[in-house]
Amino acid sequence: MSEVVAENKFHCPACGGEAIWTAGKQALVCPFCGTESPATLEASGEIKEHPLATALRQNTGRGWEQTQTSVKCQSCQAISVMDATRVAQRCDFCGSASIVPYNEIKSPIRPESLLPIKITETLVRDSMRKWYGTRWFAPSKLKDSALTDTVKGIYLPYWTFDAQVRGDWTAESGTYYYTTETYRDSNGKTQTRQVRHVRWWPSSGTESRFFDDHLVPASRGVHPVLLRKVEPFPTKELVPYEPGYLAGWVVEQYQIDLIAAAQAGKQAMQNEMERLCASKVPGDTHRNLDVETHYSAETFKHVLLPVWLLTFNYGSKSYQAVINGVSGQIAGEHPLSFWKIFFAVVAGLIVAAVIYAVSR
Repeated sequence: MSEVVAENKFHCPACGGEAIWTAGKQALVCPFCGTESPATLEASGEIKEHPLATALRQNTGRGWEQTQTSVKCQSCQAISVMDATRVAQRCDFCGSASIVPYNEIKSPIRPESLLPIKITETLVRDSMRKWYGTRWFAPSKLKDSALTDTVKGIYLPYWTFDAQVRGDWTAESGTYYYTTETYRDSNGKTQTRQVRHVRWWPSSGTESRFFDDHLVPASRGVHPVLLRKVEPFPTKELVPYEPGYLAGWVVEQYQIDLIAAAQAGKQAMQNEMERLCASKVPGDTHRNLDVETHYSAETFKHVLLPVWLLTFNYGSKSYQAVINGVSGQIAGEHPLSFWKIFFAVVAGLIVAAVIYAVSR
């Protein structure tokens, strides 16, 4: 994974300052005089689905086509690729100052489309304060500290995969039936009860599903569990790659390559097909489900998706919070207060004791 500052600079027509893409305006805006660039962004080209099998055999569409410099964080291992004129002092993902020069072995596949960031920084700050305020077992001081001062907007690398998948399944279906059984209870009395049995029989079938834009994150700087929690991203709103959308924003280069991402995507599709086939097995229960999957029309895209990222240290641990840059969905980590949990457990035990005493 690496990080890139937008390759091209866009100068303000009024004062000559560097204009940046502003989520609230959905336009290039000069931070010095507030002028909006009169030219609208018109991304060239079209969003294409590339044949997966062909791409895995070729090395086309590589490189950022700009002079770049790379550094590697010794703490989180993030590889940051940036404009050669920029001097990196700290890692944007973990804040560590332990960064060293890094030479890429292989140039990256360039992204061809992206989702413009829509959620503004002001809204992100307000949402994060409210979110932390609802974390009941977080330390009280966490709610009052200005953690959102370190929030950063980042475009993350993703792979999307399409595939038509057919699953041929076989299983043993089970139908419940009951018999009456006689037994003696602890007092020696004769009682009867219903005993459930299963009658097994073979079954089979075929299910098909088209997977459209299945997302596989290619980031190592952001925790994957958090990314899954802020999905989905509206990939139907992707626009062709245009450097102006990235002006002033941080862009991360993938570290999970196409081969690894394709394997992860196929495994996720396999798991989903197994769940789908399991839901179609007739009967009351089943066992020994076997699903043989067949893939066709496999394609992929390399895209950039926007998030807001908050990384902070509390005590000796590091925590992250992620906000979907289009929908505003939040997922995050936070420390836990020992005393809050302790008193909650004690209160629960007291309530349980009172209820037990009253019921007696």
